[in-house]
Amino acid sequence: MIPYTVNIKLAARTLTGTLNLQNKTAVDWGWQGLIAQGCHSSILIIDPKTAQTIQVLERHKANVVKVKWSRENYYHNLSSPYCLRLASGDASGKIIVWDVVSGTAHCEIQEHSKPIQDLEWLWNQDASRDLLLAVHPPNYIVLWNGDTGTKLWKKSYAENILSFSFDPFDPSNMALLTSEGIVFITDFSHSKPPGSAGKKVYIASPHASPAHTKPAPTAAPAPTGAKKALNKVKVLITNEKPTTEAVTLNDCLQLSYLPSKRNHMLLLYPREILILDLELSQTVGVVAIERSGVPFIQVIPCAQRDALYCLHENGCITLRVCRSTTATEEAAEQSVQELVYDLRSQCDAIRVTKTVRPYRMVICPVNENNAGLMVSDGRVMLWELKAHTGKAAANPSSGLSPLYSPVSFCGAPLGPNQKRIQDLCLNSMIGQTLIAGEAPPPSSNQQEVQLKFLLTGLLSGLPLPPFAIRMCPPLTTKNINHYQPLLGVGTSNGSILIYNLTSGLLHKELSVHSCEVRGIEWVSLTSFLSFATSSPNNMGLVRNELQHVDLLTGRCFAFRGERGNDEPPIEMIKVSHLKQYLVVVFRDKPLELWDIRTGTLLREMAKNFPTVTALEWSPSHNLKSLKKKQMAAREAMARQTVSDAEQSSVESSVISLLQDAESKSETSQAISAREHFVFTDTDGQVYHITVEGNTVKDGARIPPDGSMGSIACIAWKGDTLVLGDVDGNLNFWDLKARLSRGIPTHRGWVKKIRFAPGKGNQKLLVMYTDGAEVWDTKEVQMVSSMRIGRNVNYRILDIDWCTSDKVVLASDDGCIRVLEMAMKSASYRMDEQDLTDPVWCPYLLVPRAALTLKAFLLLQPWSGTFTMDITQVDYTEKDEIKVITLLLCLVKTLMTYRVCCRLFGDESDLHFWTVASHYLQSFAQARQLNVSSAESQAHGEGTQPSPQNHLDICHDVLCESSYFQKFQLDRVHLQEVKRSSYDHTKKCADQLLLLGQTDRAVQLLLETSADNPSYYCDSLKACLVTTITSSGPSQSTIKLVATNMIANGKLAEGVQLLCLIDKAADACRYLQTYGEWNRAAWLAKVRLNPAESSDVLKRWAEHLCSPQVNQKSKAILVLLSLGCFYKVGEMLHSMRHFDRAALFIEACLKYGVMEAAFLDYARLLRSLGLREGAALWASRAGSAGEQLMEELFQGEGGVPEEREV
Repeated sequence: MIPYTVNIKLAARTLTGTLNLQNKTAVDWGWQGLIAQGCHSSILIIDPKTAQTIQVLERHKANVVKVKWSRENYYHNLSSPYCLRLASGDASGKIIVWDVVSGTAHCEIQEHSKPIQDLEWLWNQDASRDLLLAVHPPNYIVLWNGDTGTKLWKKSYAENILSFSFDPFDPSNMALLTSEGIVFITDFSHSKPPGSAGKKVYIASPHASPAHTKPAPTAAPAPTGAKKALNKVKVLITNEKPTTEAVTLNDCLQLSYLPSKRNHMLLLYPREILILDLELSQTVGVVAIERSGVPFIQVIPCAQRDALYCLHENGCITLRVCRSTTATEEAAEQSVQELVYDLRSQCDAIRVTKTVRPYRMVICPVNENNAGLMVSDGRVMLWELKAHTGKAAANPSSGLSPLYSPVSFCGAPLGPNQKRIQDLCLNSMIGQTLIAGEAPPPSSNQQEVQLKFLLTGLLSGLPLPPFAIRMCPPLTTKNINHYQPLLGVGTSNGSILIYNLTSGLLHKELSVHSCEVRGIEWVSLTSFLSFATSSPNNMGLVRNELQHVDLLTGRCFAFRGERGNDEPPIEMIKVSHLKQYLVVVFRDKPLELWDIRTGTLLREMAKNFPTVTALEWSPSHNLKSLKKKQMAAREAMARQTVSDAEQSSVESSVISLLQDAESKSETSQAISAREHFVFTDTDGQVYHITVEGNTVKDGARIPPDGSMGSIACIAWKGDTLVLGDVDGNLNFWDLKARLSRGIPTHRGWVKKIRFAPGKGNQKLLVMYTDGAEVWDTKEVQMVSSMRIGRNVNYRILDIDWCTSDKVVLASDDGCIRVLEMAMKSASYRMDEQDLTDPVWCPYLLVPRAALTLKAFLLLQPWSGTFTMDITQVDYTEKDEIKVITLLLCLVKTLMTYRVCCRLFGDESDLHFWTVASHYLQSFAQARQLNVSSAESQAHGEGTQPSPQNHLDICHDVLCESSYFQKFQLDRVHLQEVKRSSYDHTKKCADQLLLLGQTDRAVQLLLETSADNPSYYCDSLKACLVTTITSSGPSQSTIKLVATNMIANGKLAEGVQLLCLIDKAADACRYLQTYGEWNRAAWLAKVRLNPAESSDVLKRWAEHLCSPQVNQKSKAILVLLSLGCFYKVGEMLHSMRHFDRAALFIEACLKYGVMEAAFLDYARLLRSLGLREGAALWASRAGSAGEQLMEELFQGEGGVPEEREV
């Protein structure tokens, strides 16, 4: 006979509850589409689309303080598959890198024993994506290999480091927020630690800012509080350390680079956000909260639009979008005074109490239109930003300009019948911020939109401990069809939570009691009894509540009727094996015996009844023999009533069925089986009592065992009875063999003991004050043990079995864990989960299946029609991909690629296809409109797209030159307004000279005061700028001076002189020679014609491809912006990015942008005299080749002409 079988397959899991204060910053939303959140020492993985916890990672011994998903900015193939990789740091200084799907650790890293301050994966390297930068307190930054756990380098700084932020446009730049100010590092590299100690700047405290002292602004069009603040707070960043009187505490909460535009940073204070221009180290914008407003906790800047998500102390998330700087006539005098971020949307606040406060907010990095809010009580609120068309209510005092939807997406304008683009992501919902000098688009195309937050998901955790837990009756052959593994959890506020352990989700929450629930006992699969006791009065008496709850109906009634007021507290309730009887044990009062079926009191024991210390019902009963007797009696009655003739005519089986049905219906009502229970008194004497119907009989008494102390608990199963005492002794009784065996565990008070369910399963779960053990009562030996401080850091509050081989433990860290019998806290495999809602996450698939799915979604040329039903396709990993339903608006090929990248959270793919789709369509439109000649298309930016069709400024130098120039002029205008010292003025003048704005630069140079040491120099410079002529001698002199200056280390001054004489191309070459590649690219975009600019950028692309730099993916983006599509195709192929290369070339052919190359080749062949070859290639060059075909075949006369050309 098999000793026992596993009665239901339940996955090990952890139900989490309230967060620890140290978990406050431990949350991250990854490109993979999942949220990771620290909860005490565990890490939850949440799917925000379905609001489900799909994994809980357990290995940390201390509270988790930081979590970071790895970036997906690399090309994915079988050797570099889609994988869920997460780094987490805890309060003891340990970092673990996880493989989330399997729940195992890649590696563990330990440097110091203090909490990790910050973590970030490096994303800019094509060679390695395993590099992890960590801040180890107090002042170290360490670069680790996250795959092997190897330390690459370590660097210490003078001040304590609180956090850091990387420049998203130049990964060699990073900023450290320290306890005293900011340290800027400009030479960050993965190969060696930063050489210098960085440039330190100190933050002058914005407490002097009038945002705190000014009254709230009136409705008049006077400057708002924020503007007044900005006018007063001129310099917030100084190179000198402020005096102790000026700044007592650096209350800067956060520092972050803006990913939407280069060289901008935000600093967050409780009552304002400062936007800094790092070229000037100057504040160019302030978002200030009025005196009555709610302070900030956190801000997340967006990349797709110049917008800020702000979290406030009341749990409200607000979205602020940068106002367009194109001024209306009435506001012209105030235009370009500052960057203004207008409040465009806000979600509902939460009710904040002592224990409930918002901790952190996370934003979806792929689409930037979803937000998650973490609350200290374990709730996760998932908000989605929605755009709807319609005009705002007229409110002239708000000063808000209307917000418009974009008129194009992925470079493609809206169709004639399209009103607006779907809410795919932030940049498909709201149009680009207009800048000065840009014409607004025609109003006919534009839809005015309003933004609003919609709550799309809510996850709630367990309330604060303590808990009382009880698993429902076990699975049997009789209840297998309708069994649900439900766990009852009694809480300190009187409510009872019912969890379904198959999915780990809350099944029901019932408000049953008015005080802390002390215990739960199930009386059927769908009903239970629970008891709660109020706090005692001065007499030591309490109010006892004993409730009977029916789960199906939610009906709840007081089981003891009016009893319960002012009596000693209930110690425990015990339900008999057949769920017929209930014993209620009180502290200083005799026990009560109840009939559960009728709800009647059978016996209230006499006052001299012994005090009960432990009690248990016996599993033996006489129900089977009673049923047999009843069946025999019924059969006898049936024989008497049915004659022999009738007997033969009626099928005997029908009779037996009728009898069976009748007996079953009556046994449940009529039969009262005999059941027994045993209990011990304070002396350790064991009493045996029999209950049958209304009769209660005393049985045998067994004298106390001398080796045992006061008995604390009893468990009984089969022929085994186990007693546990307050000294940690376990006494095993074999009732059949009449043997007893005492085992001292030396673990202190035995709080609770329970046998495992399942026939023949003699495992026993024992709870102590310091942990738990599993024993095998057949062999009388311990199977597994758990002890606080040794292998866990939490205290156990309650225990139970949930299946025959899994235990469920409630602990004081607010979690309930379902564990294997070995009681090792372990993560589970995500593919073993039985989830209620299907989850879209390609990262959960095996690598081949994920790539198959991606290829299927990207392009289906083999079928002729596009389908979303993958079940029709024949491929090897068919079983790996579960049925996936997607709703997509797939308009065009490029749109499909972009949507697919977003679905997969593929950062690298998304950057590539965003730039590729824009420029493919841009160059294709230019060809159709015959805007540019074939030569300019081959060499450079031959297009000047309409203002509404430019690439977002977050792509920086990849944008069109015309738009980039306008943006830089707008920026320098703002810098000029904000300058507050001679240094600022000098930087502005330098920028204006480089941008070719000589008149304005001269005005700034002449502002230098006479007592300034640079007065003479600046005056001469102003004279030089105004008198420069294009005569040969002056040009050559200036060029000579400039080259000498550059040779002698004055690179910036030499470049300025070269720009004055329109030799910006030479200036770019010098900048590149001296390693200033980014500066050269900037200058090329703002000063050079397309052909020269293209040469400079191509040299930059070659530099990016060099082995020392190894940023080929960035080089490809640069070449895309130049229209070098052939070169891009070659590079993709040489990098073995075969799918990207094939799809890109397919798109090029579709948009006809490669036809220019065919035409050039045809002309070359014709110049060589190969007319047939020229005709072939001209025929492939589309409409542009038709003209050449005509010239080829109109006669021999036209050919020599062309040859001369």
